[in-house]
Amino acid sequence: MKLVILMYLEDDSALVEELLAHHQVVAYSQLPVEGHGRGTAGWYGKVAPYRSRMLISFLPADKADELTSAIGQCQGCSDASHPVHAWQMDVEKAVASGRPIKMGETTS
Repeated sequence: MKLVILMYLEDDSALVEELLAHHQVVAYSQLPVEGHGRGTAGWYGKVAPYRSRMLISFLPADKADELTSAIGQCQGCSDASHPVHAWQMDVEKAVASGRPIKMGETTS
């Protein structure tokens, strides 16, 4: 089992949803994120935060590889200097209230 984390600008939400649907990723969670980084200072002398999203999904290894590969090939982001980012990590153990989860089993 793998944990895949995506970070992207809110303006790319439709693009990410299309990728998830195309690769049949149906179980995931999304969070709003206020991103900070380099940029041009605005009216108040600070760099405005980026309106971003974070998505997490627990996937079988082959599906995680498929999704991260697709993100690496992804074109059409709203801002080329802020592409969709993806991280894939191993999950050593998982449990759900009162029972262990077998690796490869979804938690839904």
